[in-house]
Amino acid sequence: MIASVLPTYNRAPLSFVKGEGSWLIEADGRRFLDLGAGIAVNALGHAHPALVAALTEQAGNLWHTSNLYHIPQQEALADKLVAHTFADTVFFTNSGTESCELAVKMVRKYWHDKGHPGRVDLIAFEGSFHGRSSAGIAAAGSEKMTNGFGPLLPGFTHLPWGDLEAVEAAITDHTAGVMIEPVQGEGGIRPATDQFLKELRALCDAKGIMLILDEVQCGMGRTGKLFAHEWAGITPDVMLVAKGIGGGFPLGCVLATEEAASGMTAGTHGSTYGGNPLACAVGNAVMDHVADEAFLSEVNRKAGFFRQKLEALVALHPDVLESVRGQGLMLGLKCKAPNADLVQAGYVSLVATVPAADNVVRLLPPLTITDDEIAEAIERLDQAASAVARQHMSEPA
Repeated sequence: MIASVLPTYNRAPLSFVKGEGSWLIEADGRRFLDLGAGIAVNALGHAHPALVAALTEQAGNLWHTSNLYHIPQQEALADKLVAHTFADTVFFTNSGTESCELAVKMVRKYWHDKGHPGRVDLIAFEGSFHGRSSAGIAAAGSEKMTNGFGPLLPGFTHLPWGDLEAVEAAITDHTAGVMIEPVQGEGGIRPATDQFLKELRALCDAKGIMLILDEVQCGMGRTGKLFAHEWAGITPDVMLVAKGIGGGFPLGCVLATEEAASGMTAGTHGSTYGGNPLACAVGNAVMDHVADEAFLSEVNRKAGFFRQKLEALVALHPDVLESVRGQGLMLGLKCKAPNADLVQAGYVSLVATVPAADNVVRLLPPLTITDDEIAEAIERLDQAASAVARQHMSEPA
């Protein structure tokens, strides 16, 4: 008999009932160090006082009105995002998946209104993840994402990661733009090099097409800049944001230049819940913390400390671990043993991590993690890696 909750997840046998900063507390009282942060969502950790206060205050006043009316909290958050980024305008969604849908619509509508209705094709990259909607899975293109869900939304070309020559060769008169994650998350914590992003921006400019960045997982301070593309010194035309911007409350958005958004006039898109007062009250509180330069400086310092400790951990377990990759507090352990084994052993050692493609274990802690908690994380990962090593030594050859 099918479960009352549709069984589309392979869930760990854990039920967390409380969160405190970097910690998750299981129903039986065990305290887990959270190195997943809800898959890069809980940017300020669990039950952050500022977020609790913002949500509680707003909940006592007004939850929802719909976008039939002005929403002051939404306008305040849009103003902050515009002030801190390349963007001229913002549309609020509930998730990264919805942000992907709008980005695709926005770019295609732009070309339609410019008199080029045939410019609908988007170039994307192997290993990418842009959500689970029709546009999202078509943009990713992998068999795992698309099998059984045809016919797929047409108009997507998938190229090898980091191959600029392939991008240039694939651009035609039907190309509307290029969509890329500056750091692939689900794809195995694979950062695009600064040089590649610079050259990709220059190529898009030369060909007169849009650059769409998906910063759903790598944005909102995760890499030590407010957004990851800032490291390369470039700006996109359109950008997808979600996850960390709500600090755990469902919130996403699409940021765009005035030119890129010019086709999105009244009636061309909408969202019932997107940017409602509750979500934006929390989003404003998140932005007030994460956009602060001193906060981002601390993220970079802690990231360097964490990475140094992880490199030493890899050296201690050469049969289990291969290397460290990533940027900021978006890190990955490339494994030699199956990554699922390390994730499972981590649960025994009371540390929560997230698997990814390319046999990588993702480490996406709250950006508020402390030095002592990083040291504790290394101890628990060490225990987990030792357990995996023992497990594989005991297996028959």
